Amino acid sequence: MNVDIQSLGTFNQLAHEGAQQATASMAQMTGIDASVDVTKITLVPRADVGEELKGTDFVGVQFDFDGVMQGETVLAFDADSADTMVEALVPGGASDDAMAQSGVEEIGNIMMSGFIDGWADYLGATIDHSPPVYIEKSGADVLPEAPEHDAHDQVFVFKSEIEWVSESVNFYIYMLPEYESLTETMMSNADTDGDAIPIDKLETFNEMTESGTEQAASNVEMMTGIETEAEVTQISFAPITDVPKQIGTDTYVGTVVEFTGVPSGYLLVLFDEASAVTVAEAMMPVEMDSDELTDQHKAAIEELGNIMTSGFVDGWANVLQTSVDHTPPRLVHDMGQAIVDPLAAQVGQHQEHAFIIDSEMHTPDVDFAAEIHALPNEKELREALEDLDVERADKTDASVEQIFE
Repeated sequence: MNVDIQSLGTFNQLAHEGAQQATASMAQMTGIDASVDVTKITLVPRADVGEELKGTDFVGVQFDFDGVMQGETVLAFDADSADTMVEALVPGGASDDAMAQSGVEEIGNIMMSGFIDGWADYLGATIDHSPPVYIEKSGADVLPEAPEHDAHDQVFVFKSEIEWVSESVNFYIYMLPEYESLTETMMSNADTDGDAIPIDKLETFNEMTESGTEQAASNVEMMTGIETEAEVTQISFAPITDVPKQIGTDTYVGTVVEFTGVPSGYLLVLFDEASAVTVAEAMMPVEMDSDELTDQHKAAIEELGNIMTSGFVDGWANVLQTSVDHTPPRLVHDMGQAIVDPLAAQVGQHQEHAFIIDSEMHTPDVDFAAEIHALPNEKELREALEDLDVERADKTDASVEQIFE
């Protein structure tokens, strides 16, 4: 089964337009001004779906949809913003549990009906959806469980993040189509020539990314003594103009390298400021007096970023049986979007959409987390996937000699 870049772009645009229509409906009902911030298609291990929602309590609605496509859609608001929207729709309703639930259901029903109808219009077929089911859960539990009959380890997720303009509040639309109905109905017509990508190889590349992240986490542990675990790996597809938004506005410290070969592109290793101090001091021979980032901290981060990058990229090279070199790491300390903007602009000279490869790692013992983001050249990524032997997916180990070359 193959999927072409043009189709992925169309799917992404459909999800974005559906989210815009849903947001406009909400604004008309409540007077709350909101805009669609990011829409992306993600191929992610099923166990990691919704990982970014952890730590937040949500209310919302869930729908089943059936017809030419089957699956489930969820609209999730954090609990406080849901109260505000219900109050705007039904003054005094937020203080009454029954009225609040009814208000959320009404908002969700109108928003999600428009979202699903957009897909049906594009496909020229009927997609029915169930009445809204009110949900009130925490983190990823707000999303539906996987169907028992679906044996696929990885799933495609359409995710839109909607920003409430006047408040620091986001809410989300998740569309989780059943794997077979998506790949056989919407992806099966993709031409095997041109820019088509075999889906099984895209999944294998995701597995490679997971292994590369595990190798990078091992390198962190080797250099710092901090027990580090790989957490989330995923491949997302989005317009190149949306790539910086996915990193967000938090401040990071880390490294950027340009890698060359097949594929080529950019790789970022990013720590939040507190994590950067923690991991840098673990590498230092003497204890530092300052909690602020010093030149010594930054030098340690630069060294660690180089080691993590080498382990990650060498894992790719081992599987692809090719040479993937990278430049010396360049230290960055800035807002996430400001770090990524010039890289996306470089890649965007040759393509309208991008695959973004994301990984996260954390440690259970201390306050530490790190992210790895790769932004490969789309054409060269396709070439790499064409030559990828899926039987070599586990051949990502990089030796100590490779890492320290």
